[in-house]
Amino acid sequence: MPQIPIIMPQLGESIAEAAIINFLVPPGSAVAAGQDLIEVETNKATMTVTSPCAGRVLVYAVQLQESYPVGAVLGQIEATAAEIEEAGLDLPVADPDDEAGAPAPVDTKSSGYRVQPTVRGLPVPANASGASYLSPRLKARMNELGLHAADLAGIAGSGAAGRVTIDDFEKFIASLEQHKMTKASSMRVAVADAMRRSWTRPIATVGLPVQLDILLAHRKASNPKPGPALYALRALAIALAESSAPAGRLVGSKVIHPSAIDVGFAVRYNELVELARERKLPADATGGSIATVTNYGTFGLVWATPIPLPEQTLVLGMGAGRRMPHWDEAKQQFVPVTEAYLTLSFDHRVLDGGGAGRLLARIGDLMGHPELL
Repeated sequence: MPQIPIIMPQLGESIAEAAIINFLVPPGSAVAAGQDLIEVETNKATMTVTSPCAGRVLVYAVQLQESYPVGAVLGQIEATAAEIEEAGLDLPVADPDDEAGAPAPVDTKSSGYRVQPTVRGLPVPANASGASYLSPRLKARMNELGLHAADLAGIAGSGAAGRVTIDDFEKFIASLEQHKMTKASSMRVAVADAMRRSWTRPIATVGLPVQLDILLAHRKASNPKPGPALYALRALAIALAESSAPAGRLVGSKVIHPSAIDVGFAVRYNELVELARERKLPADATGGSIATVTNYGTFGLVWATPIPLPEQTLVLGMGAGRRMPHWDEAKQQFVPVTEAYLTLSFDHRVLDGGGAGRLLARIGDLMGHPELL
């Protein structure tokens, strides 16, 4: 009877192997197509390998607690021609030298069958490691097209140790012509470049819920009425003025403290917002900042992990306010409050999680006392 191999599938982006941790169906058992057969563990999660077709588990060719690469044969399913055809698989060609009825030897290294990923629509092939080394010729070609190494993240290199060759690059560029393309705006290109440079640092994020009722009451009584993000900006400035080290930049073995905590933005808030909407901000109104505030709550988001710009160490984010139940000790009951999450994304080389948490707690405390802002 024909045999179909059980293949170690591509279990996720960049996963090259998985360890066998459990056999869910014993040899000799009948199975259905897509039934879980083997439990495996990657460096990211525990997953299962399923049966390629209906039939009977003939043999497992792997050992528990051992790791096997993507594409390895883990065992064999004995199936009829009809079951194989129903699963949409090709009928294997029998070896005339094999003895009748003897199971074919199992090669656990390579299957000869195309690996079918169980996670569909992956953005890059599992073996695509990007451009870890760029030859002078490849760099020149990329400069000619205005591309960066980050643009090559989806290319599976064919060179030594997965290196992206000039032929790989040219094939990649040619393949792009088969897709719909639109020109990116100058702003999108600038943001992409800034984020590419920012991501060369280890960025982490901490979060904290804060109550906004006192702040909103203060805003309602104010004229003009500052936006919640302006309160957050002012709280951030005061907190950093108390201790400027969290906003410093690591250069070599030294933390460079900012020379000033500039809150001039608050003075010209409405004017600057209007100019920003018209994309007419003057050069002296942008750049040179040590930190910033982003109000992603305007998009209805309650939590996000914004990335600080390359020249910044911190970015304070503010989520949308929501009515939430809060236990009132005095009343011994739950009462509704307006609550929003603050997030602080930071350069982990300069600031540890504890320090970031203390800074965020101080910002939340200041926002609970808007009269101090």
